[in-house]
Amino acid sequence: MKTRLESPWRRCVIAAVAGALPMLAFPAPSLWWFAYVALVPWILLARTAPTGRRALYDGWCGGFGFVLAVHHWLLPNLHVFTFVLAALLGALWAPWGWLVRRFLAGAPSPGRIAAALLVLPSGWLAVELVRSWQGLGGPWGMLGASQWQVEPALRLASVGGVWLLSFLLVAVNVSVAVLVSVRAARMPALAALLATAAATSAAWSWSPRPHVVGEVRVALVQPGVIHGPGPRFDREEQLTRQLTGQDVDLIVWGESSVGYDLGRRPDLAQRIAALSRETGAPILVNVDARRSDRPGIYKSSVLIGPDGPTGDRYDKMRLVPFGEYIPFRSLLGWVTSVGEAAAEDRRRGTEQVVMDVGGGLRVGPMVCFESAFPDMSRSLTRDGADVLVAQSATSTFQQSWAPAQHASLAALRAAETGRPMVHATLTGVSAVFGPEGRRIGPPLGTDASTAQVYEVPLADGVTPYVRLGAWPVYVSVVALLALGLVEGGRAVRRPRRGAPEPPVPPARTVRESPARPGR
Repeated sequence: MKTRLESPWRRCVIAAVAGALPMLAFPAPSLWWFAYVALVPWILLARTAPTGRRALYDGWCGGFGFVLAVHHWLLPNLHVFTFVLAALLGALWAPWGWLVRRFLAGAPSPGRIAAALLVLPSGWLAVELVRSWQGLGGPWGMLGASQWQVEPALRLASVGGVWLLSFLLVAVNVSVAVLVSVRAARMPALAALLATAAATSAAWSWSPRPHVVGEVRVALVQPGVIHGPGPRFDREEQLTRQLTGQDVDLIVWGESSVGYDLGRRPDLAQRIAALSRETGAPILVNVDARRSDRPGIYKSSVLIGPDGPTGDRYDKMRLVPFGEYIPFRSLLGWVTSVGEAAAEDRRRGTEQVVMDVGGGLRVGPMVCFESAFPDMSRSLTRDGADVLVAQSATSTFQQSWAPAQHASLAALRAAETGRPMVHATLTGVSAVFGPEGRRIGPPLGTDASTAQVYEVPLADGVTPYVRLGAWPVYVSVVALLALGLVEGGRAVRRPRRGAPEPPVPPARTVRESPARPGR
């Protein structure tokens, strides 16, 4: 009778469940400490795979469970298509499962364990790099993002971004897995844990802290769940008027806060300009409408001052697949019948914009899930943004973990760049984070309909991540390329199975010369 692990289908189910465990480290549960051991069951399973092909399936099924669990809040909208996406993206972890078996199977030597501590985190980062492509859904649910509320981790994010956090978390999980499963290798595994702790402590103490140079008062306007662009605008106008006399420097409305093109509706632009005059602050709104000056629908951050639109405009560049556009719509257009995908694709912007809002303050806007992309906030910081702003709308997923997960990403972006970040939404969760990634003031939950003022510290200087970029990814790619060269060299030198032995040349016979007479 087959044991549970010998049954392929049972093994697939176990792998999927093991892959789903890390979701508990993300909001809403936010069990951040669980991320340090969440991969251990998955690693233990893959290392016992009887064959390399079975290890590939373990990686694939575990990846399916991971993607499905972290994105489970999409189920009410994408329905069965969520499982299809999870299966496709989960295949990215198949090679990672093979690498686990390659380095940890049996009783690995200290050398193999040392190699595993470099190769397995590198393989994980390669997966995160590939799935970070916007066409595959973007970098939502990166393992390192689970540490958004851990101050030492945020300090490390300023050194190597969320990439470094993911790398270290996988390394710790590998060490723990070896510690509990390979008795002969416990000392090397313990040494690896201590070395990781020492290296991270050194990076934590060395990394420069943001130098605070002042503060600004930023107000967030969150209208709550209101259906229809007209009633929503009226509520935003009412809430904004309450900010009169509060000496704010900038007012931020959420994504799709204005559902009409301001070129076609100058009356709305005049009403917002009147609010700017009353409050004494420019207002950053987000227009989701068909443009009057060019074809198509755009989501655009528009700055409006006391005299009307200032001319500063940012068009969203990275759109949500199967939400704001349908990839290969001619083939996959049927998705609109089973979910809530856009009936018409939104258009993309072409470049990021840093806006001067007055008083020497410069802000870098992003829209919705663009806050999940580390490179976008890094680029805005390099272009001179003092404050990063994300305008979002998660009203579709109000009763899920998505709003809290989305807001937590701002903590990582702030810590990476050393710049404060404002996350303003229509329906919550709205939050503000300082230049070290620590939350400022109370967040606005999904049940709030209010306007809130935050005192946001400003900082100067450049973090190592802003200066060097995603260097942990570069190290990981080099490590994997080196592994590929080594494995390729071994394959070339290894004799092929079943190949005929080379013929043995016949032995040469030496003829004796006949003895000459007289000798």
